[in-house]
Amino acid sequence: MTRRNIFLIGPMGAGKTTAGKELAKTLGMVFVDSDHEIEQHTGANIPLIFELEGETGFRTRERSMIGELTQRENIVLATGGGAVLDKDNRAHLSSRGYVVYLRANIEQLFNRTSKDPHRPLLKTADPKAKLRELMETRAPLYEEIADLILDTDGHTPKWLVKKIIAARPS
Repeated sequence: MTRRNIFLIGPMGAGKTTAGKELAKTLGMVFVDSDHEIEQHTGANIPLIFELEGETGFRTRERSMIGELTQRENIVLATGGGAVLDKDNRAHLSSRGYVVYLRANIEQLFNRTSKDPHRPLLKTADPKAKLRELMETRAPLYEEIADLILDTDGHTPKWLVKKIIAARPS
């Protein structure tokens, strides 16, 4: 399998979709967002899937979609923040492409996600505490499979794209 694919991982609000679209455009690749693909495939949005099937049902759908998407060629894939929770997803991502972890601090993640109604895991009394809790679990998993780690705090998507292109093996 080719390592031409670039897979963006990281928490919700880190900038995976925004940077991913810019990166794909710059490199002449196809941009794919795994959450968007799940919504297209099911005909339901992520919050509704969570409501009807719970997080477990969503993660099953996500595992299947990541397995399928990582087999495509010439793509920039933005994964959902929790995709790394599944060991099969981690294996597919790390073996089928160049993995970039976009990291951001809790304050920035909160500012970018707090008003977004499409974040079912943040529908809680203390979304900032929930973000901290999610990062405690997920950060080591992001780091485990990342070929490159970039802090997004204070950086533009164009800056991130330049850094990814410069670091990525040709």
